[in-house]
Amino acid sequence: MAEVDPDVEYTEQHVWVRLSPRGSARVGITDFAQESLGDLITVTLPAVGDELVAGEAFGEIESTKSVSEVYAPVPGVVTAVNPLLVDSPELVNDEPYGEGWLIVLSVVVDSAEPASGEVKLMSADEYRGFTAE
Repeated sequence: MAEVDPDVEYTEQHVWVRLSPRGSARVGITDFAQESLGDLITVTLPAVGDELVAGEAFGEIESTKSVSEVYAPVPGVVTAVNPLLVDSPELVNDEPYGEGWLIVLSVVVDSAEPASGEVKLMSADEYRGFTAE
């Protein structure tokens, strides 16, 4: 059974986000997702400074089984990209909630924008129920 970290929030696209009170968000894929993908070969991520829209693809993960897009859980500007994944994409398999994180965002909240790209975030319990369906 896949590990579910109680300290992060989840999307239906199997992305987790750890929001900080300072307005940043660390993002990665879930243990469920990495188990489904199998052994990772490459991880393609955005550049620092790129603006992401919630619900839109920001990168790709290639495994021995397939290539999957990764979707932004919240809107923001990329402030960091995990440099370890260039040479060691398997970190996502080994530590999806730790050293296998993908990006860090500075979360952008703009009340003037319509909520069309809004993504529903789930608690650990909600995500467990979602993946059990």
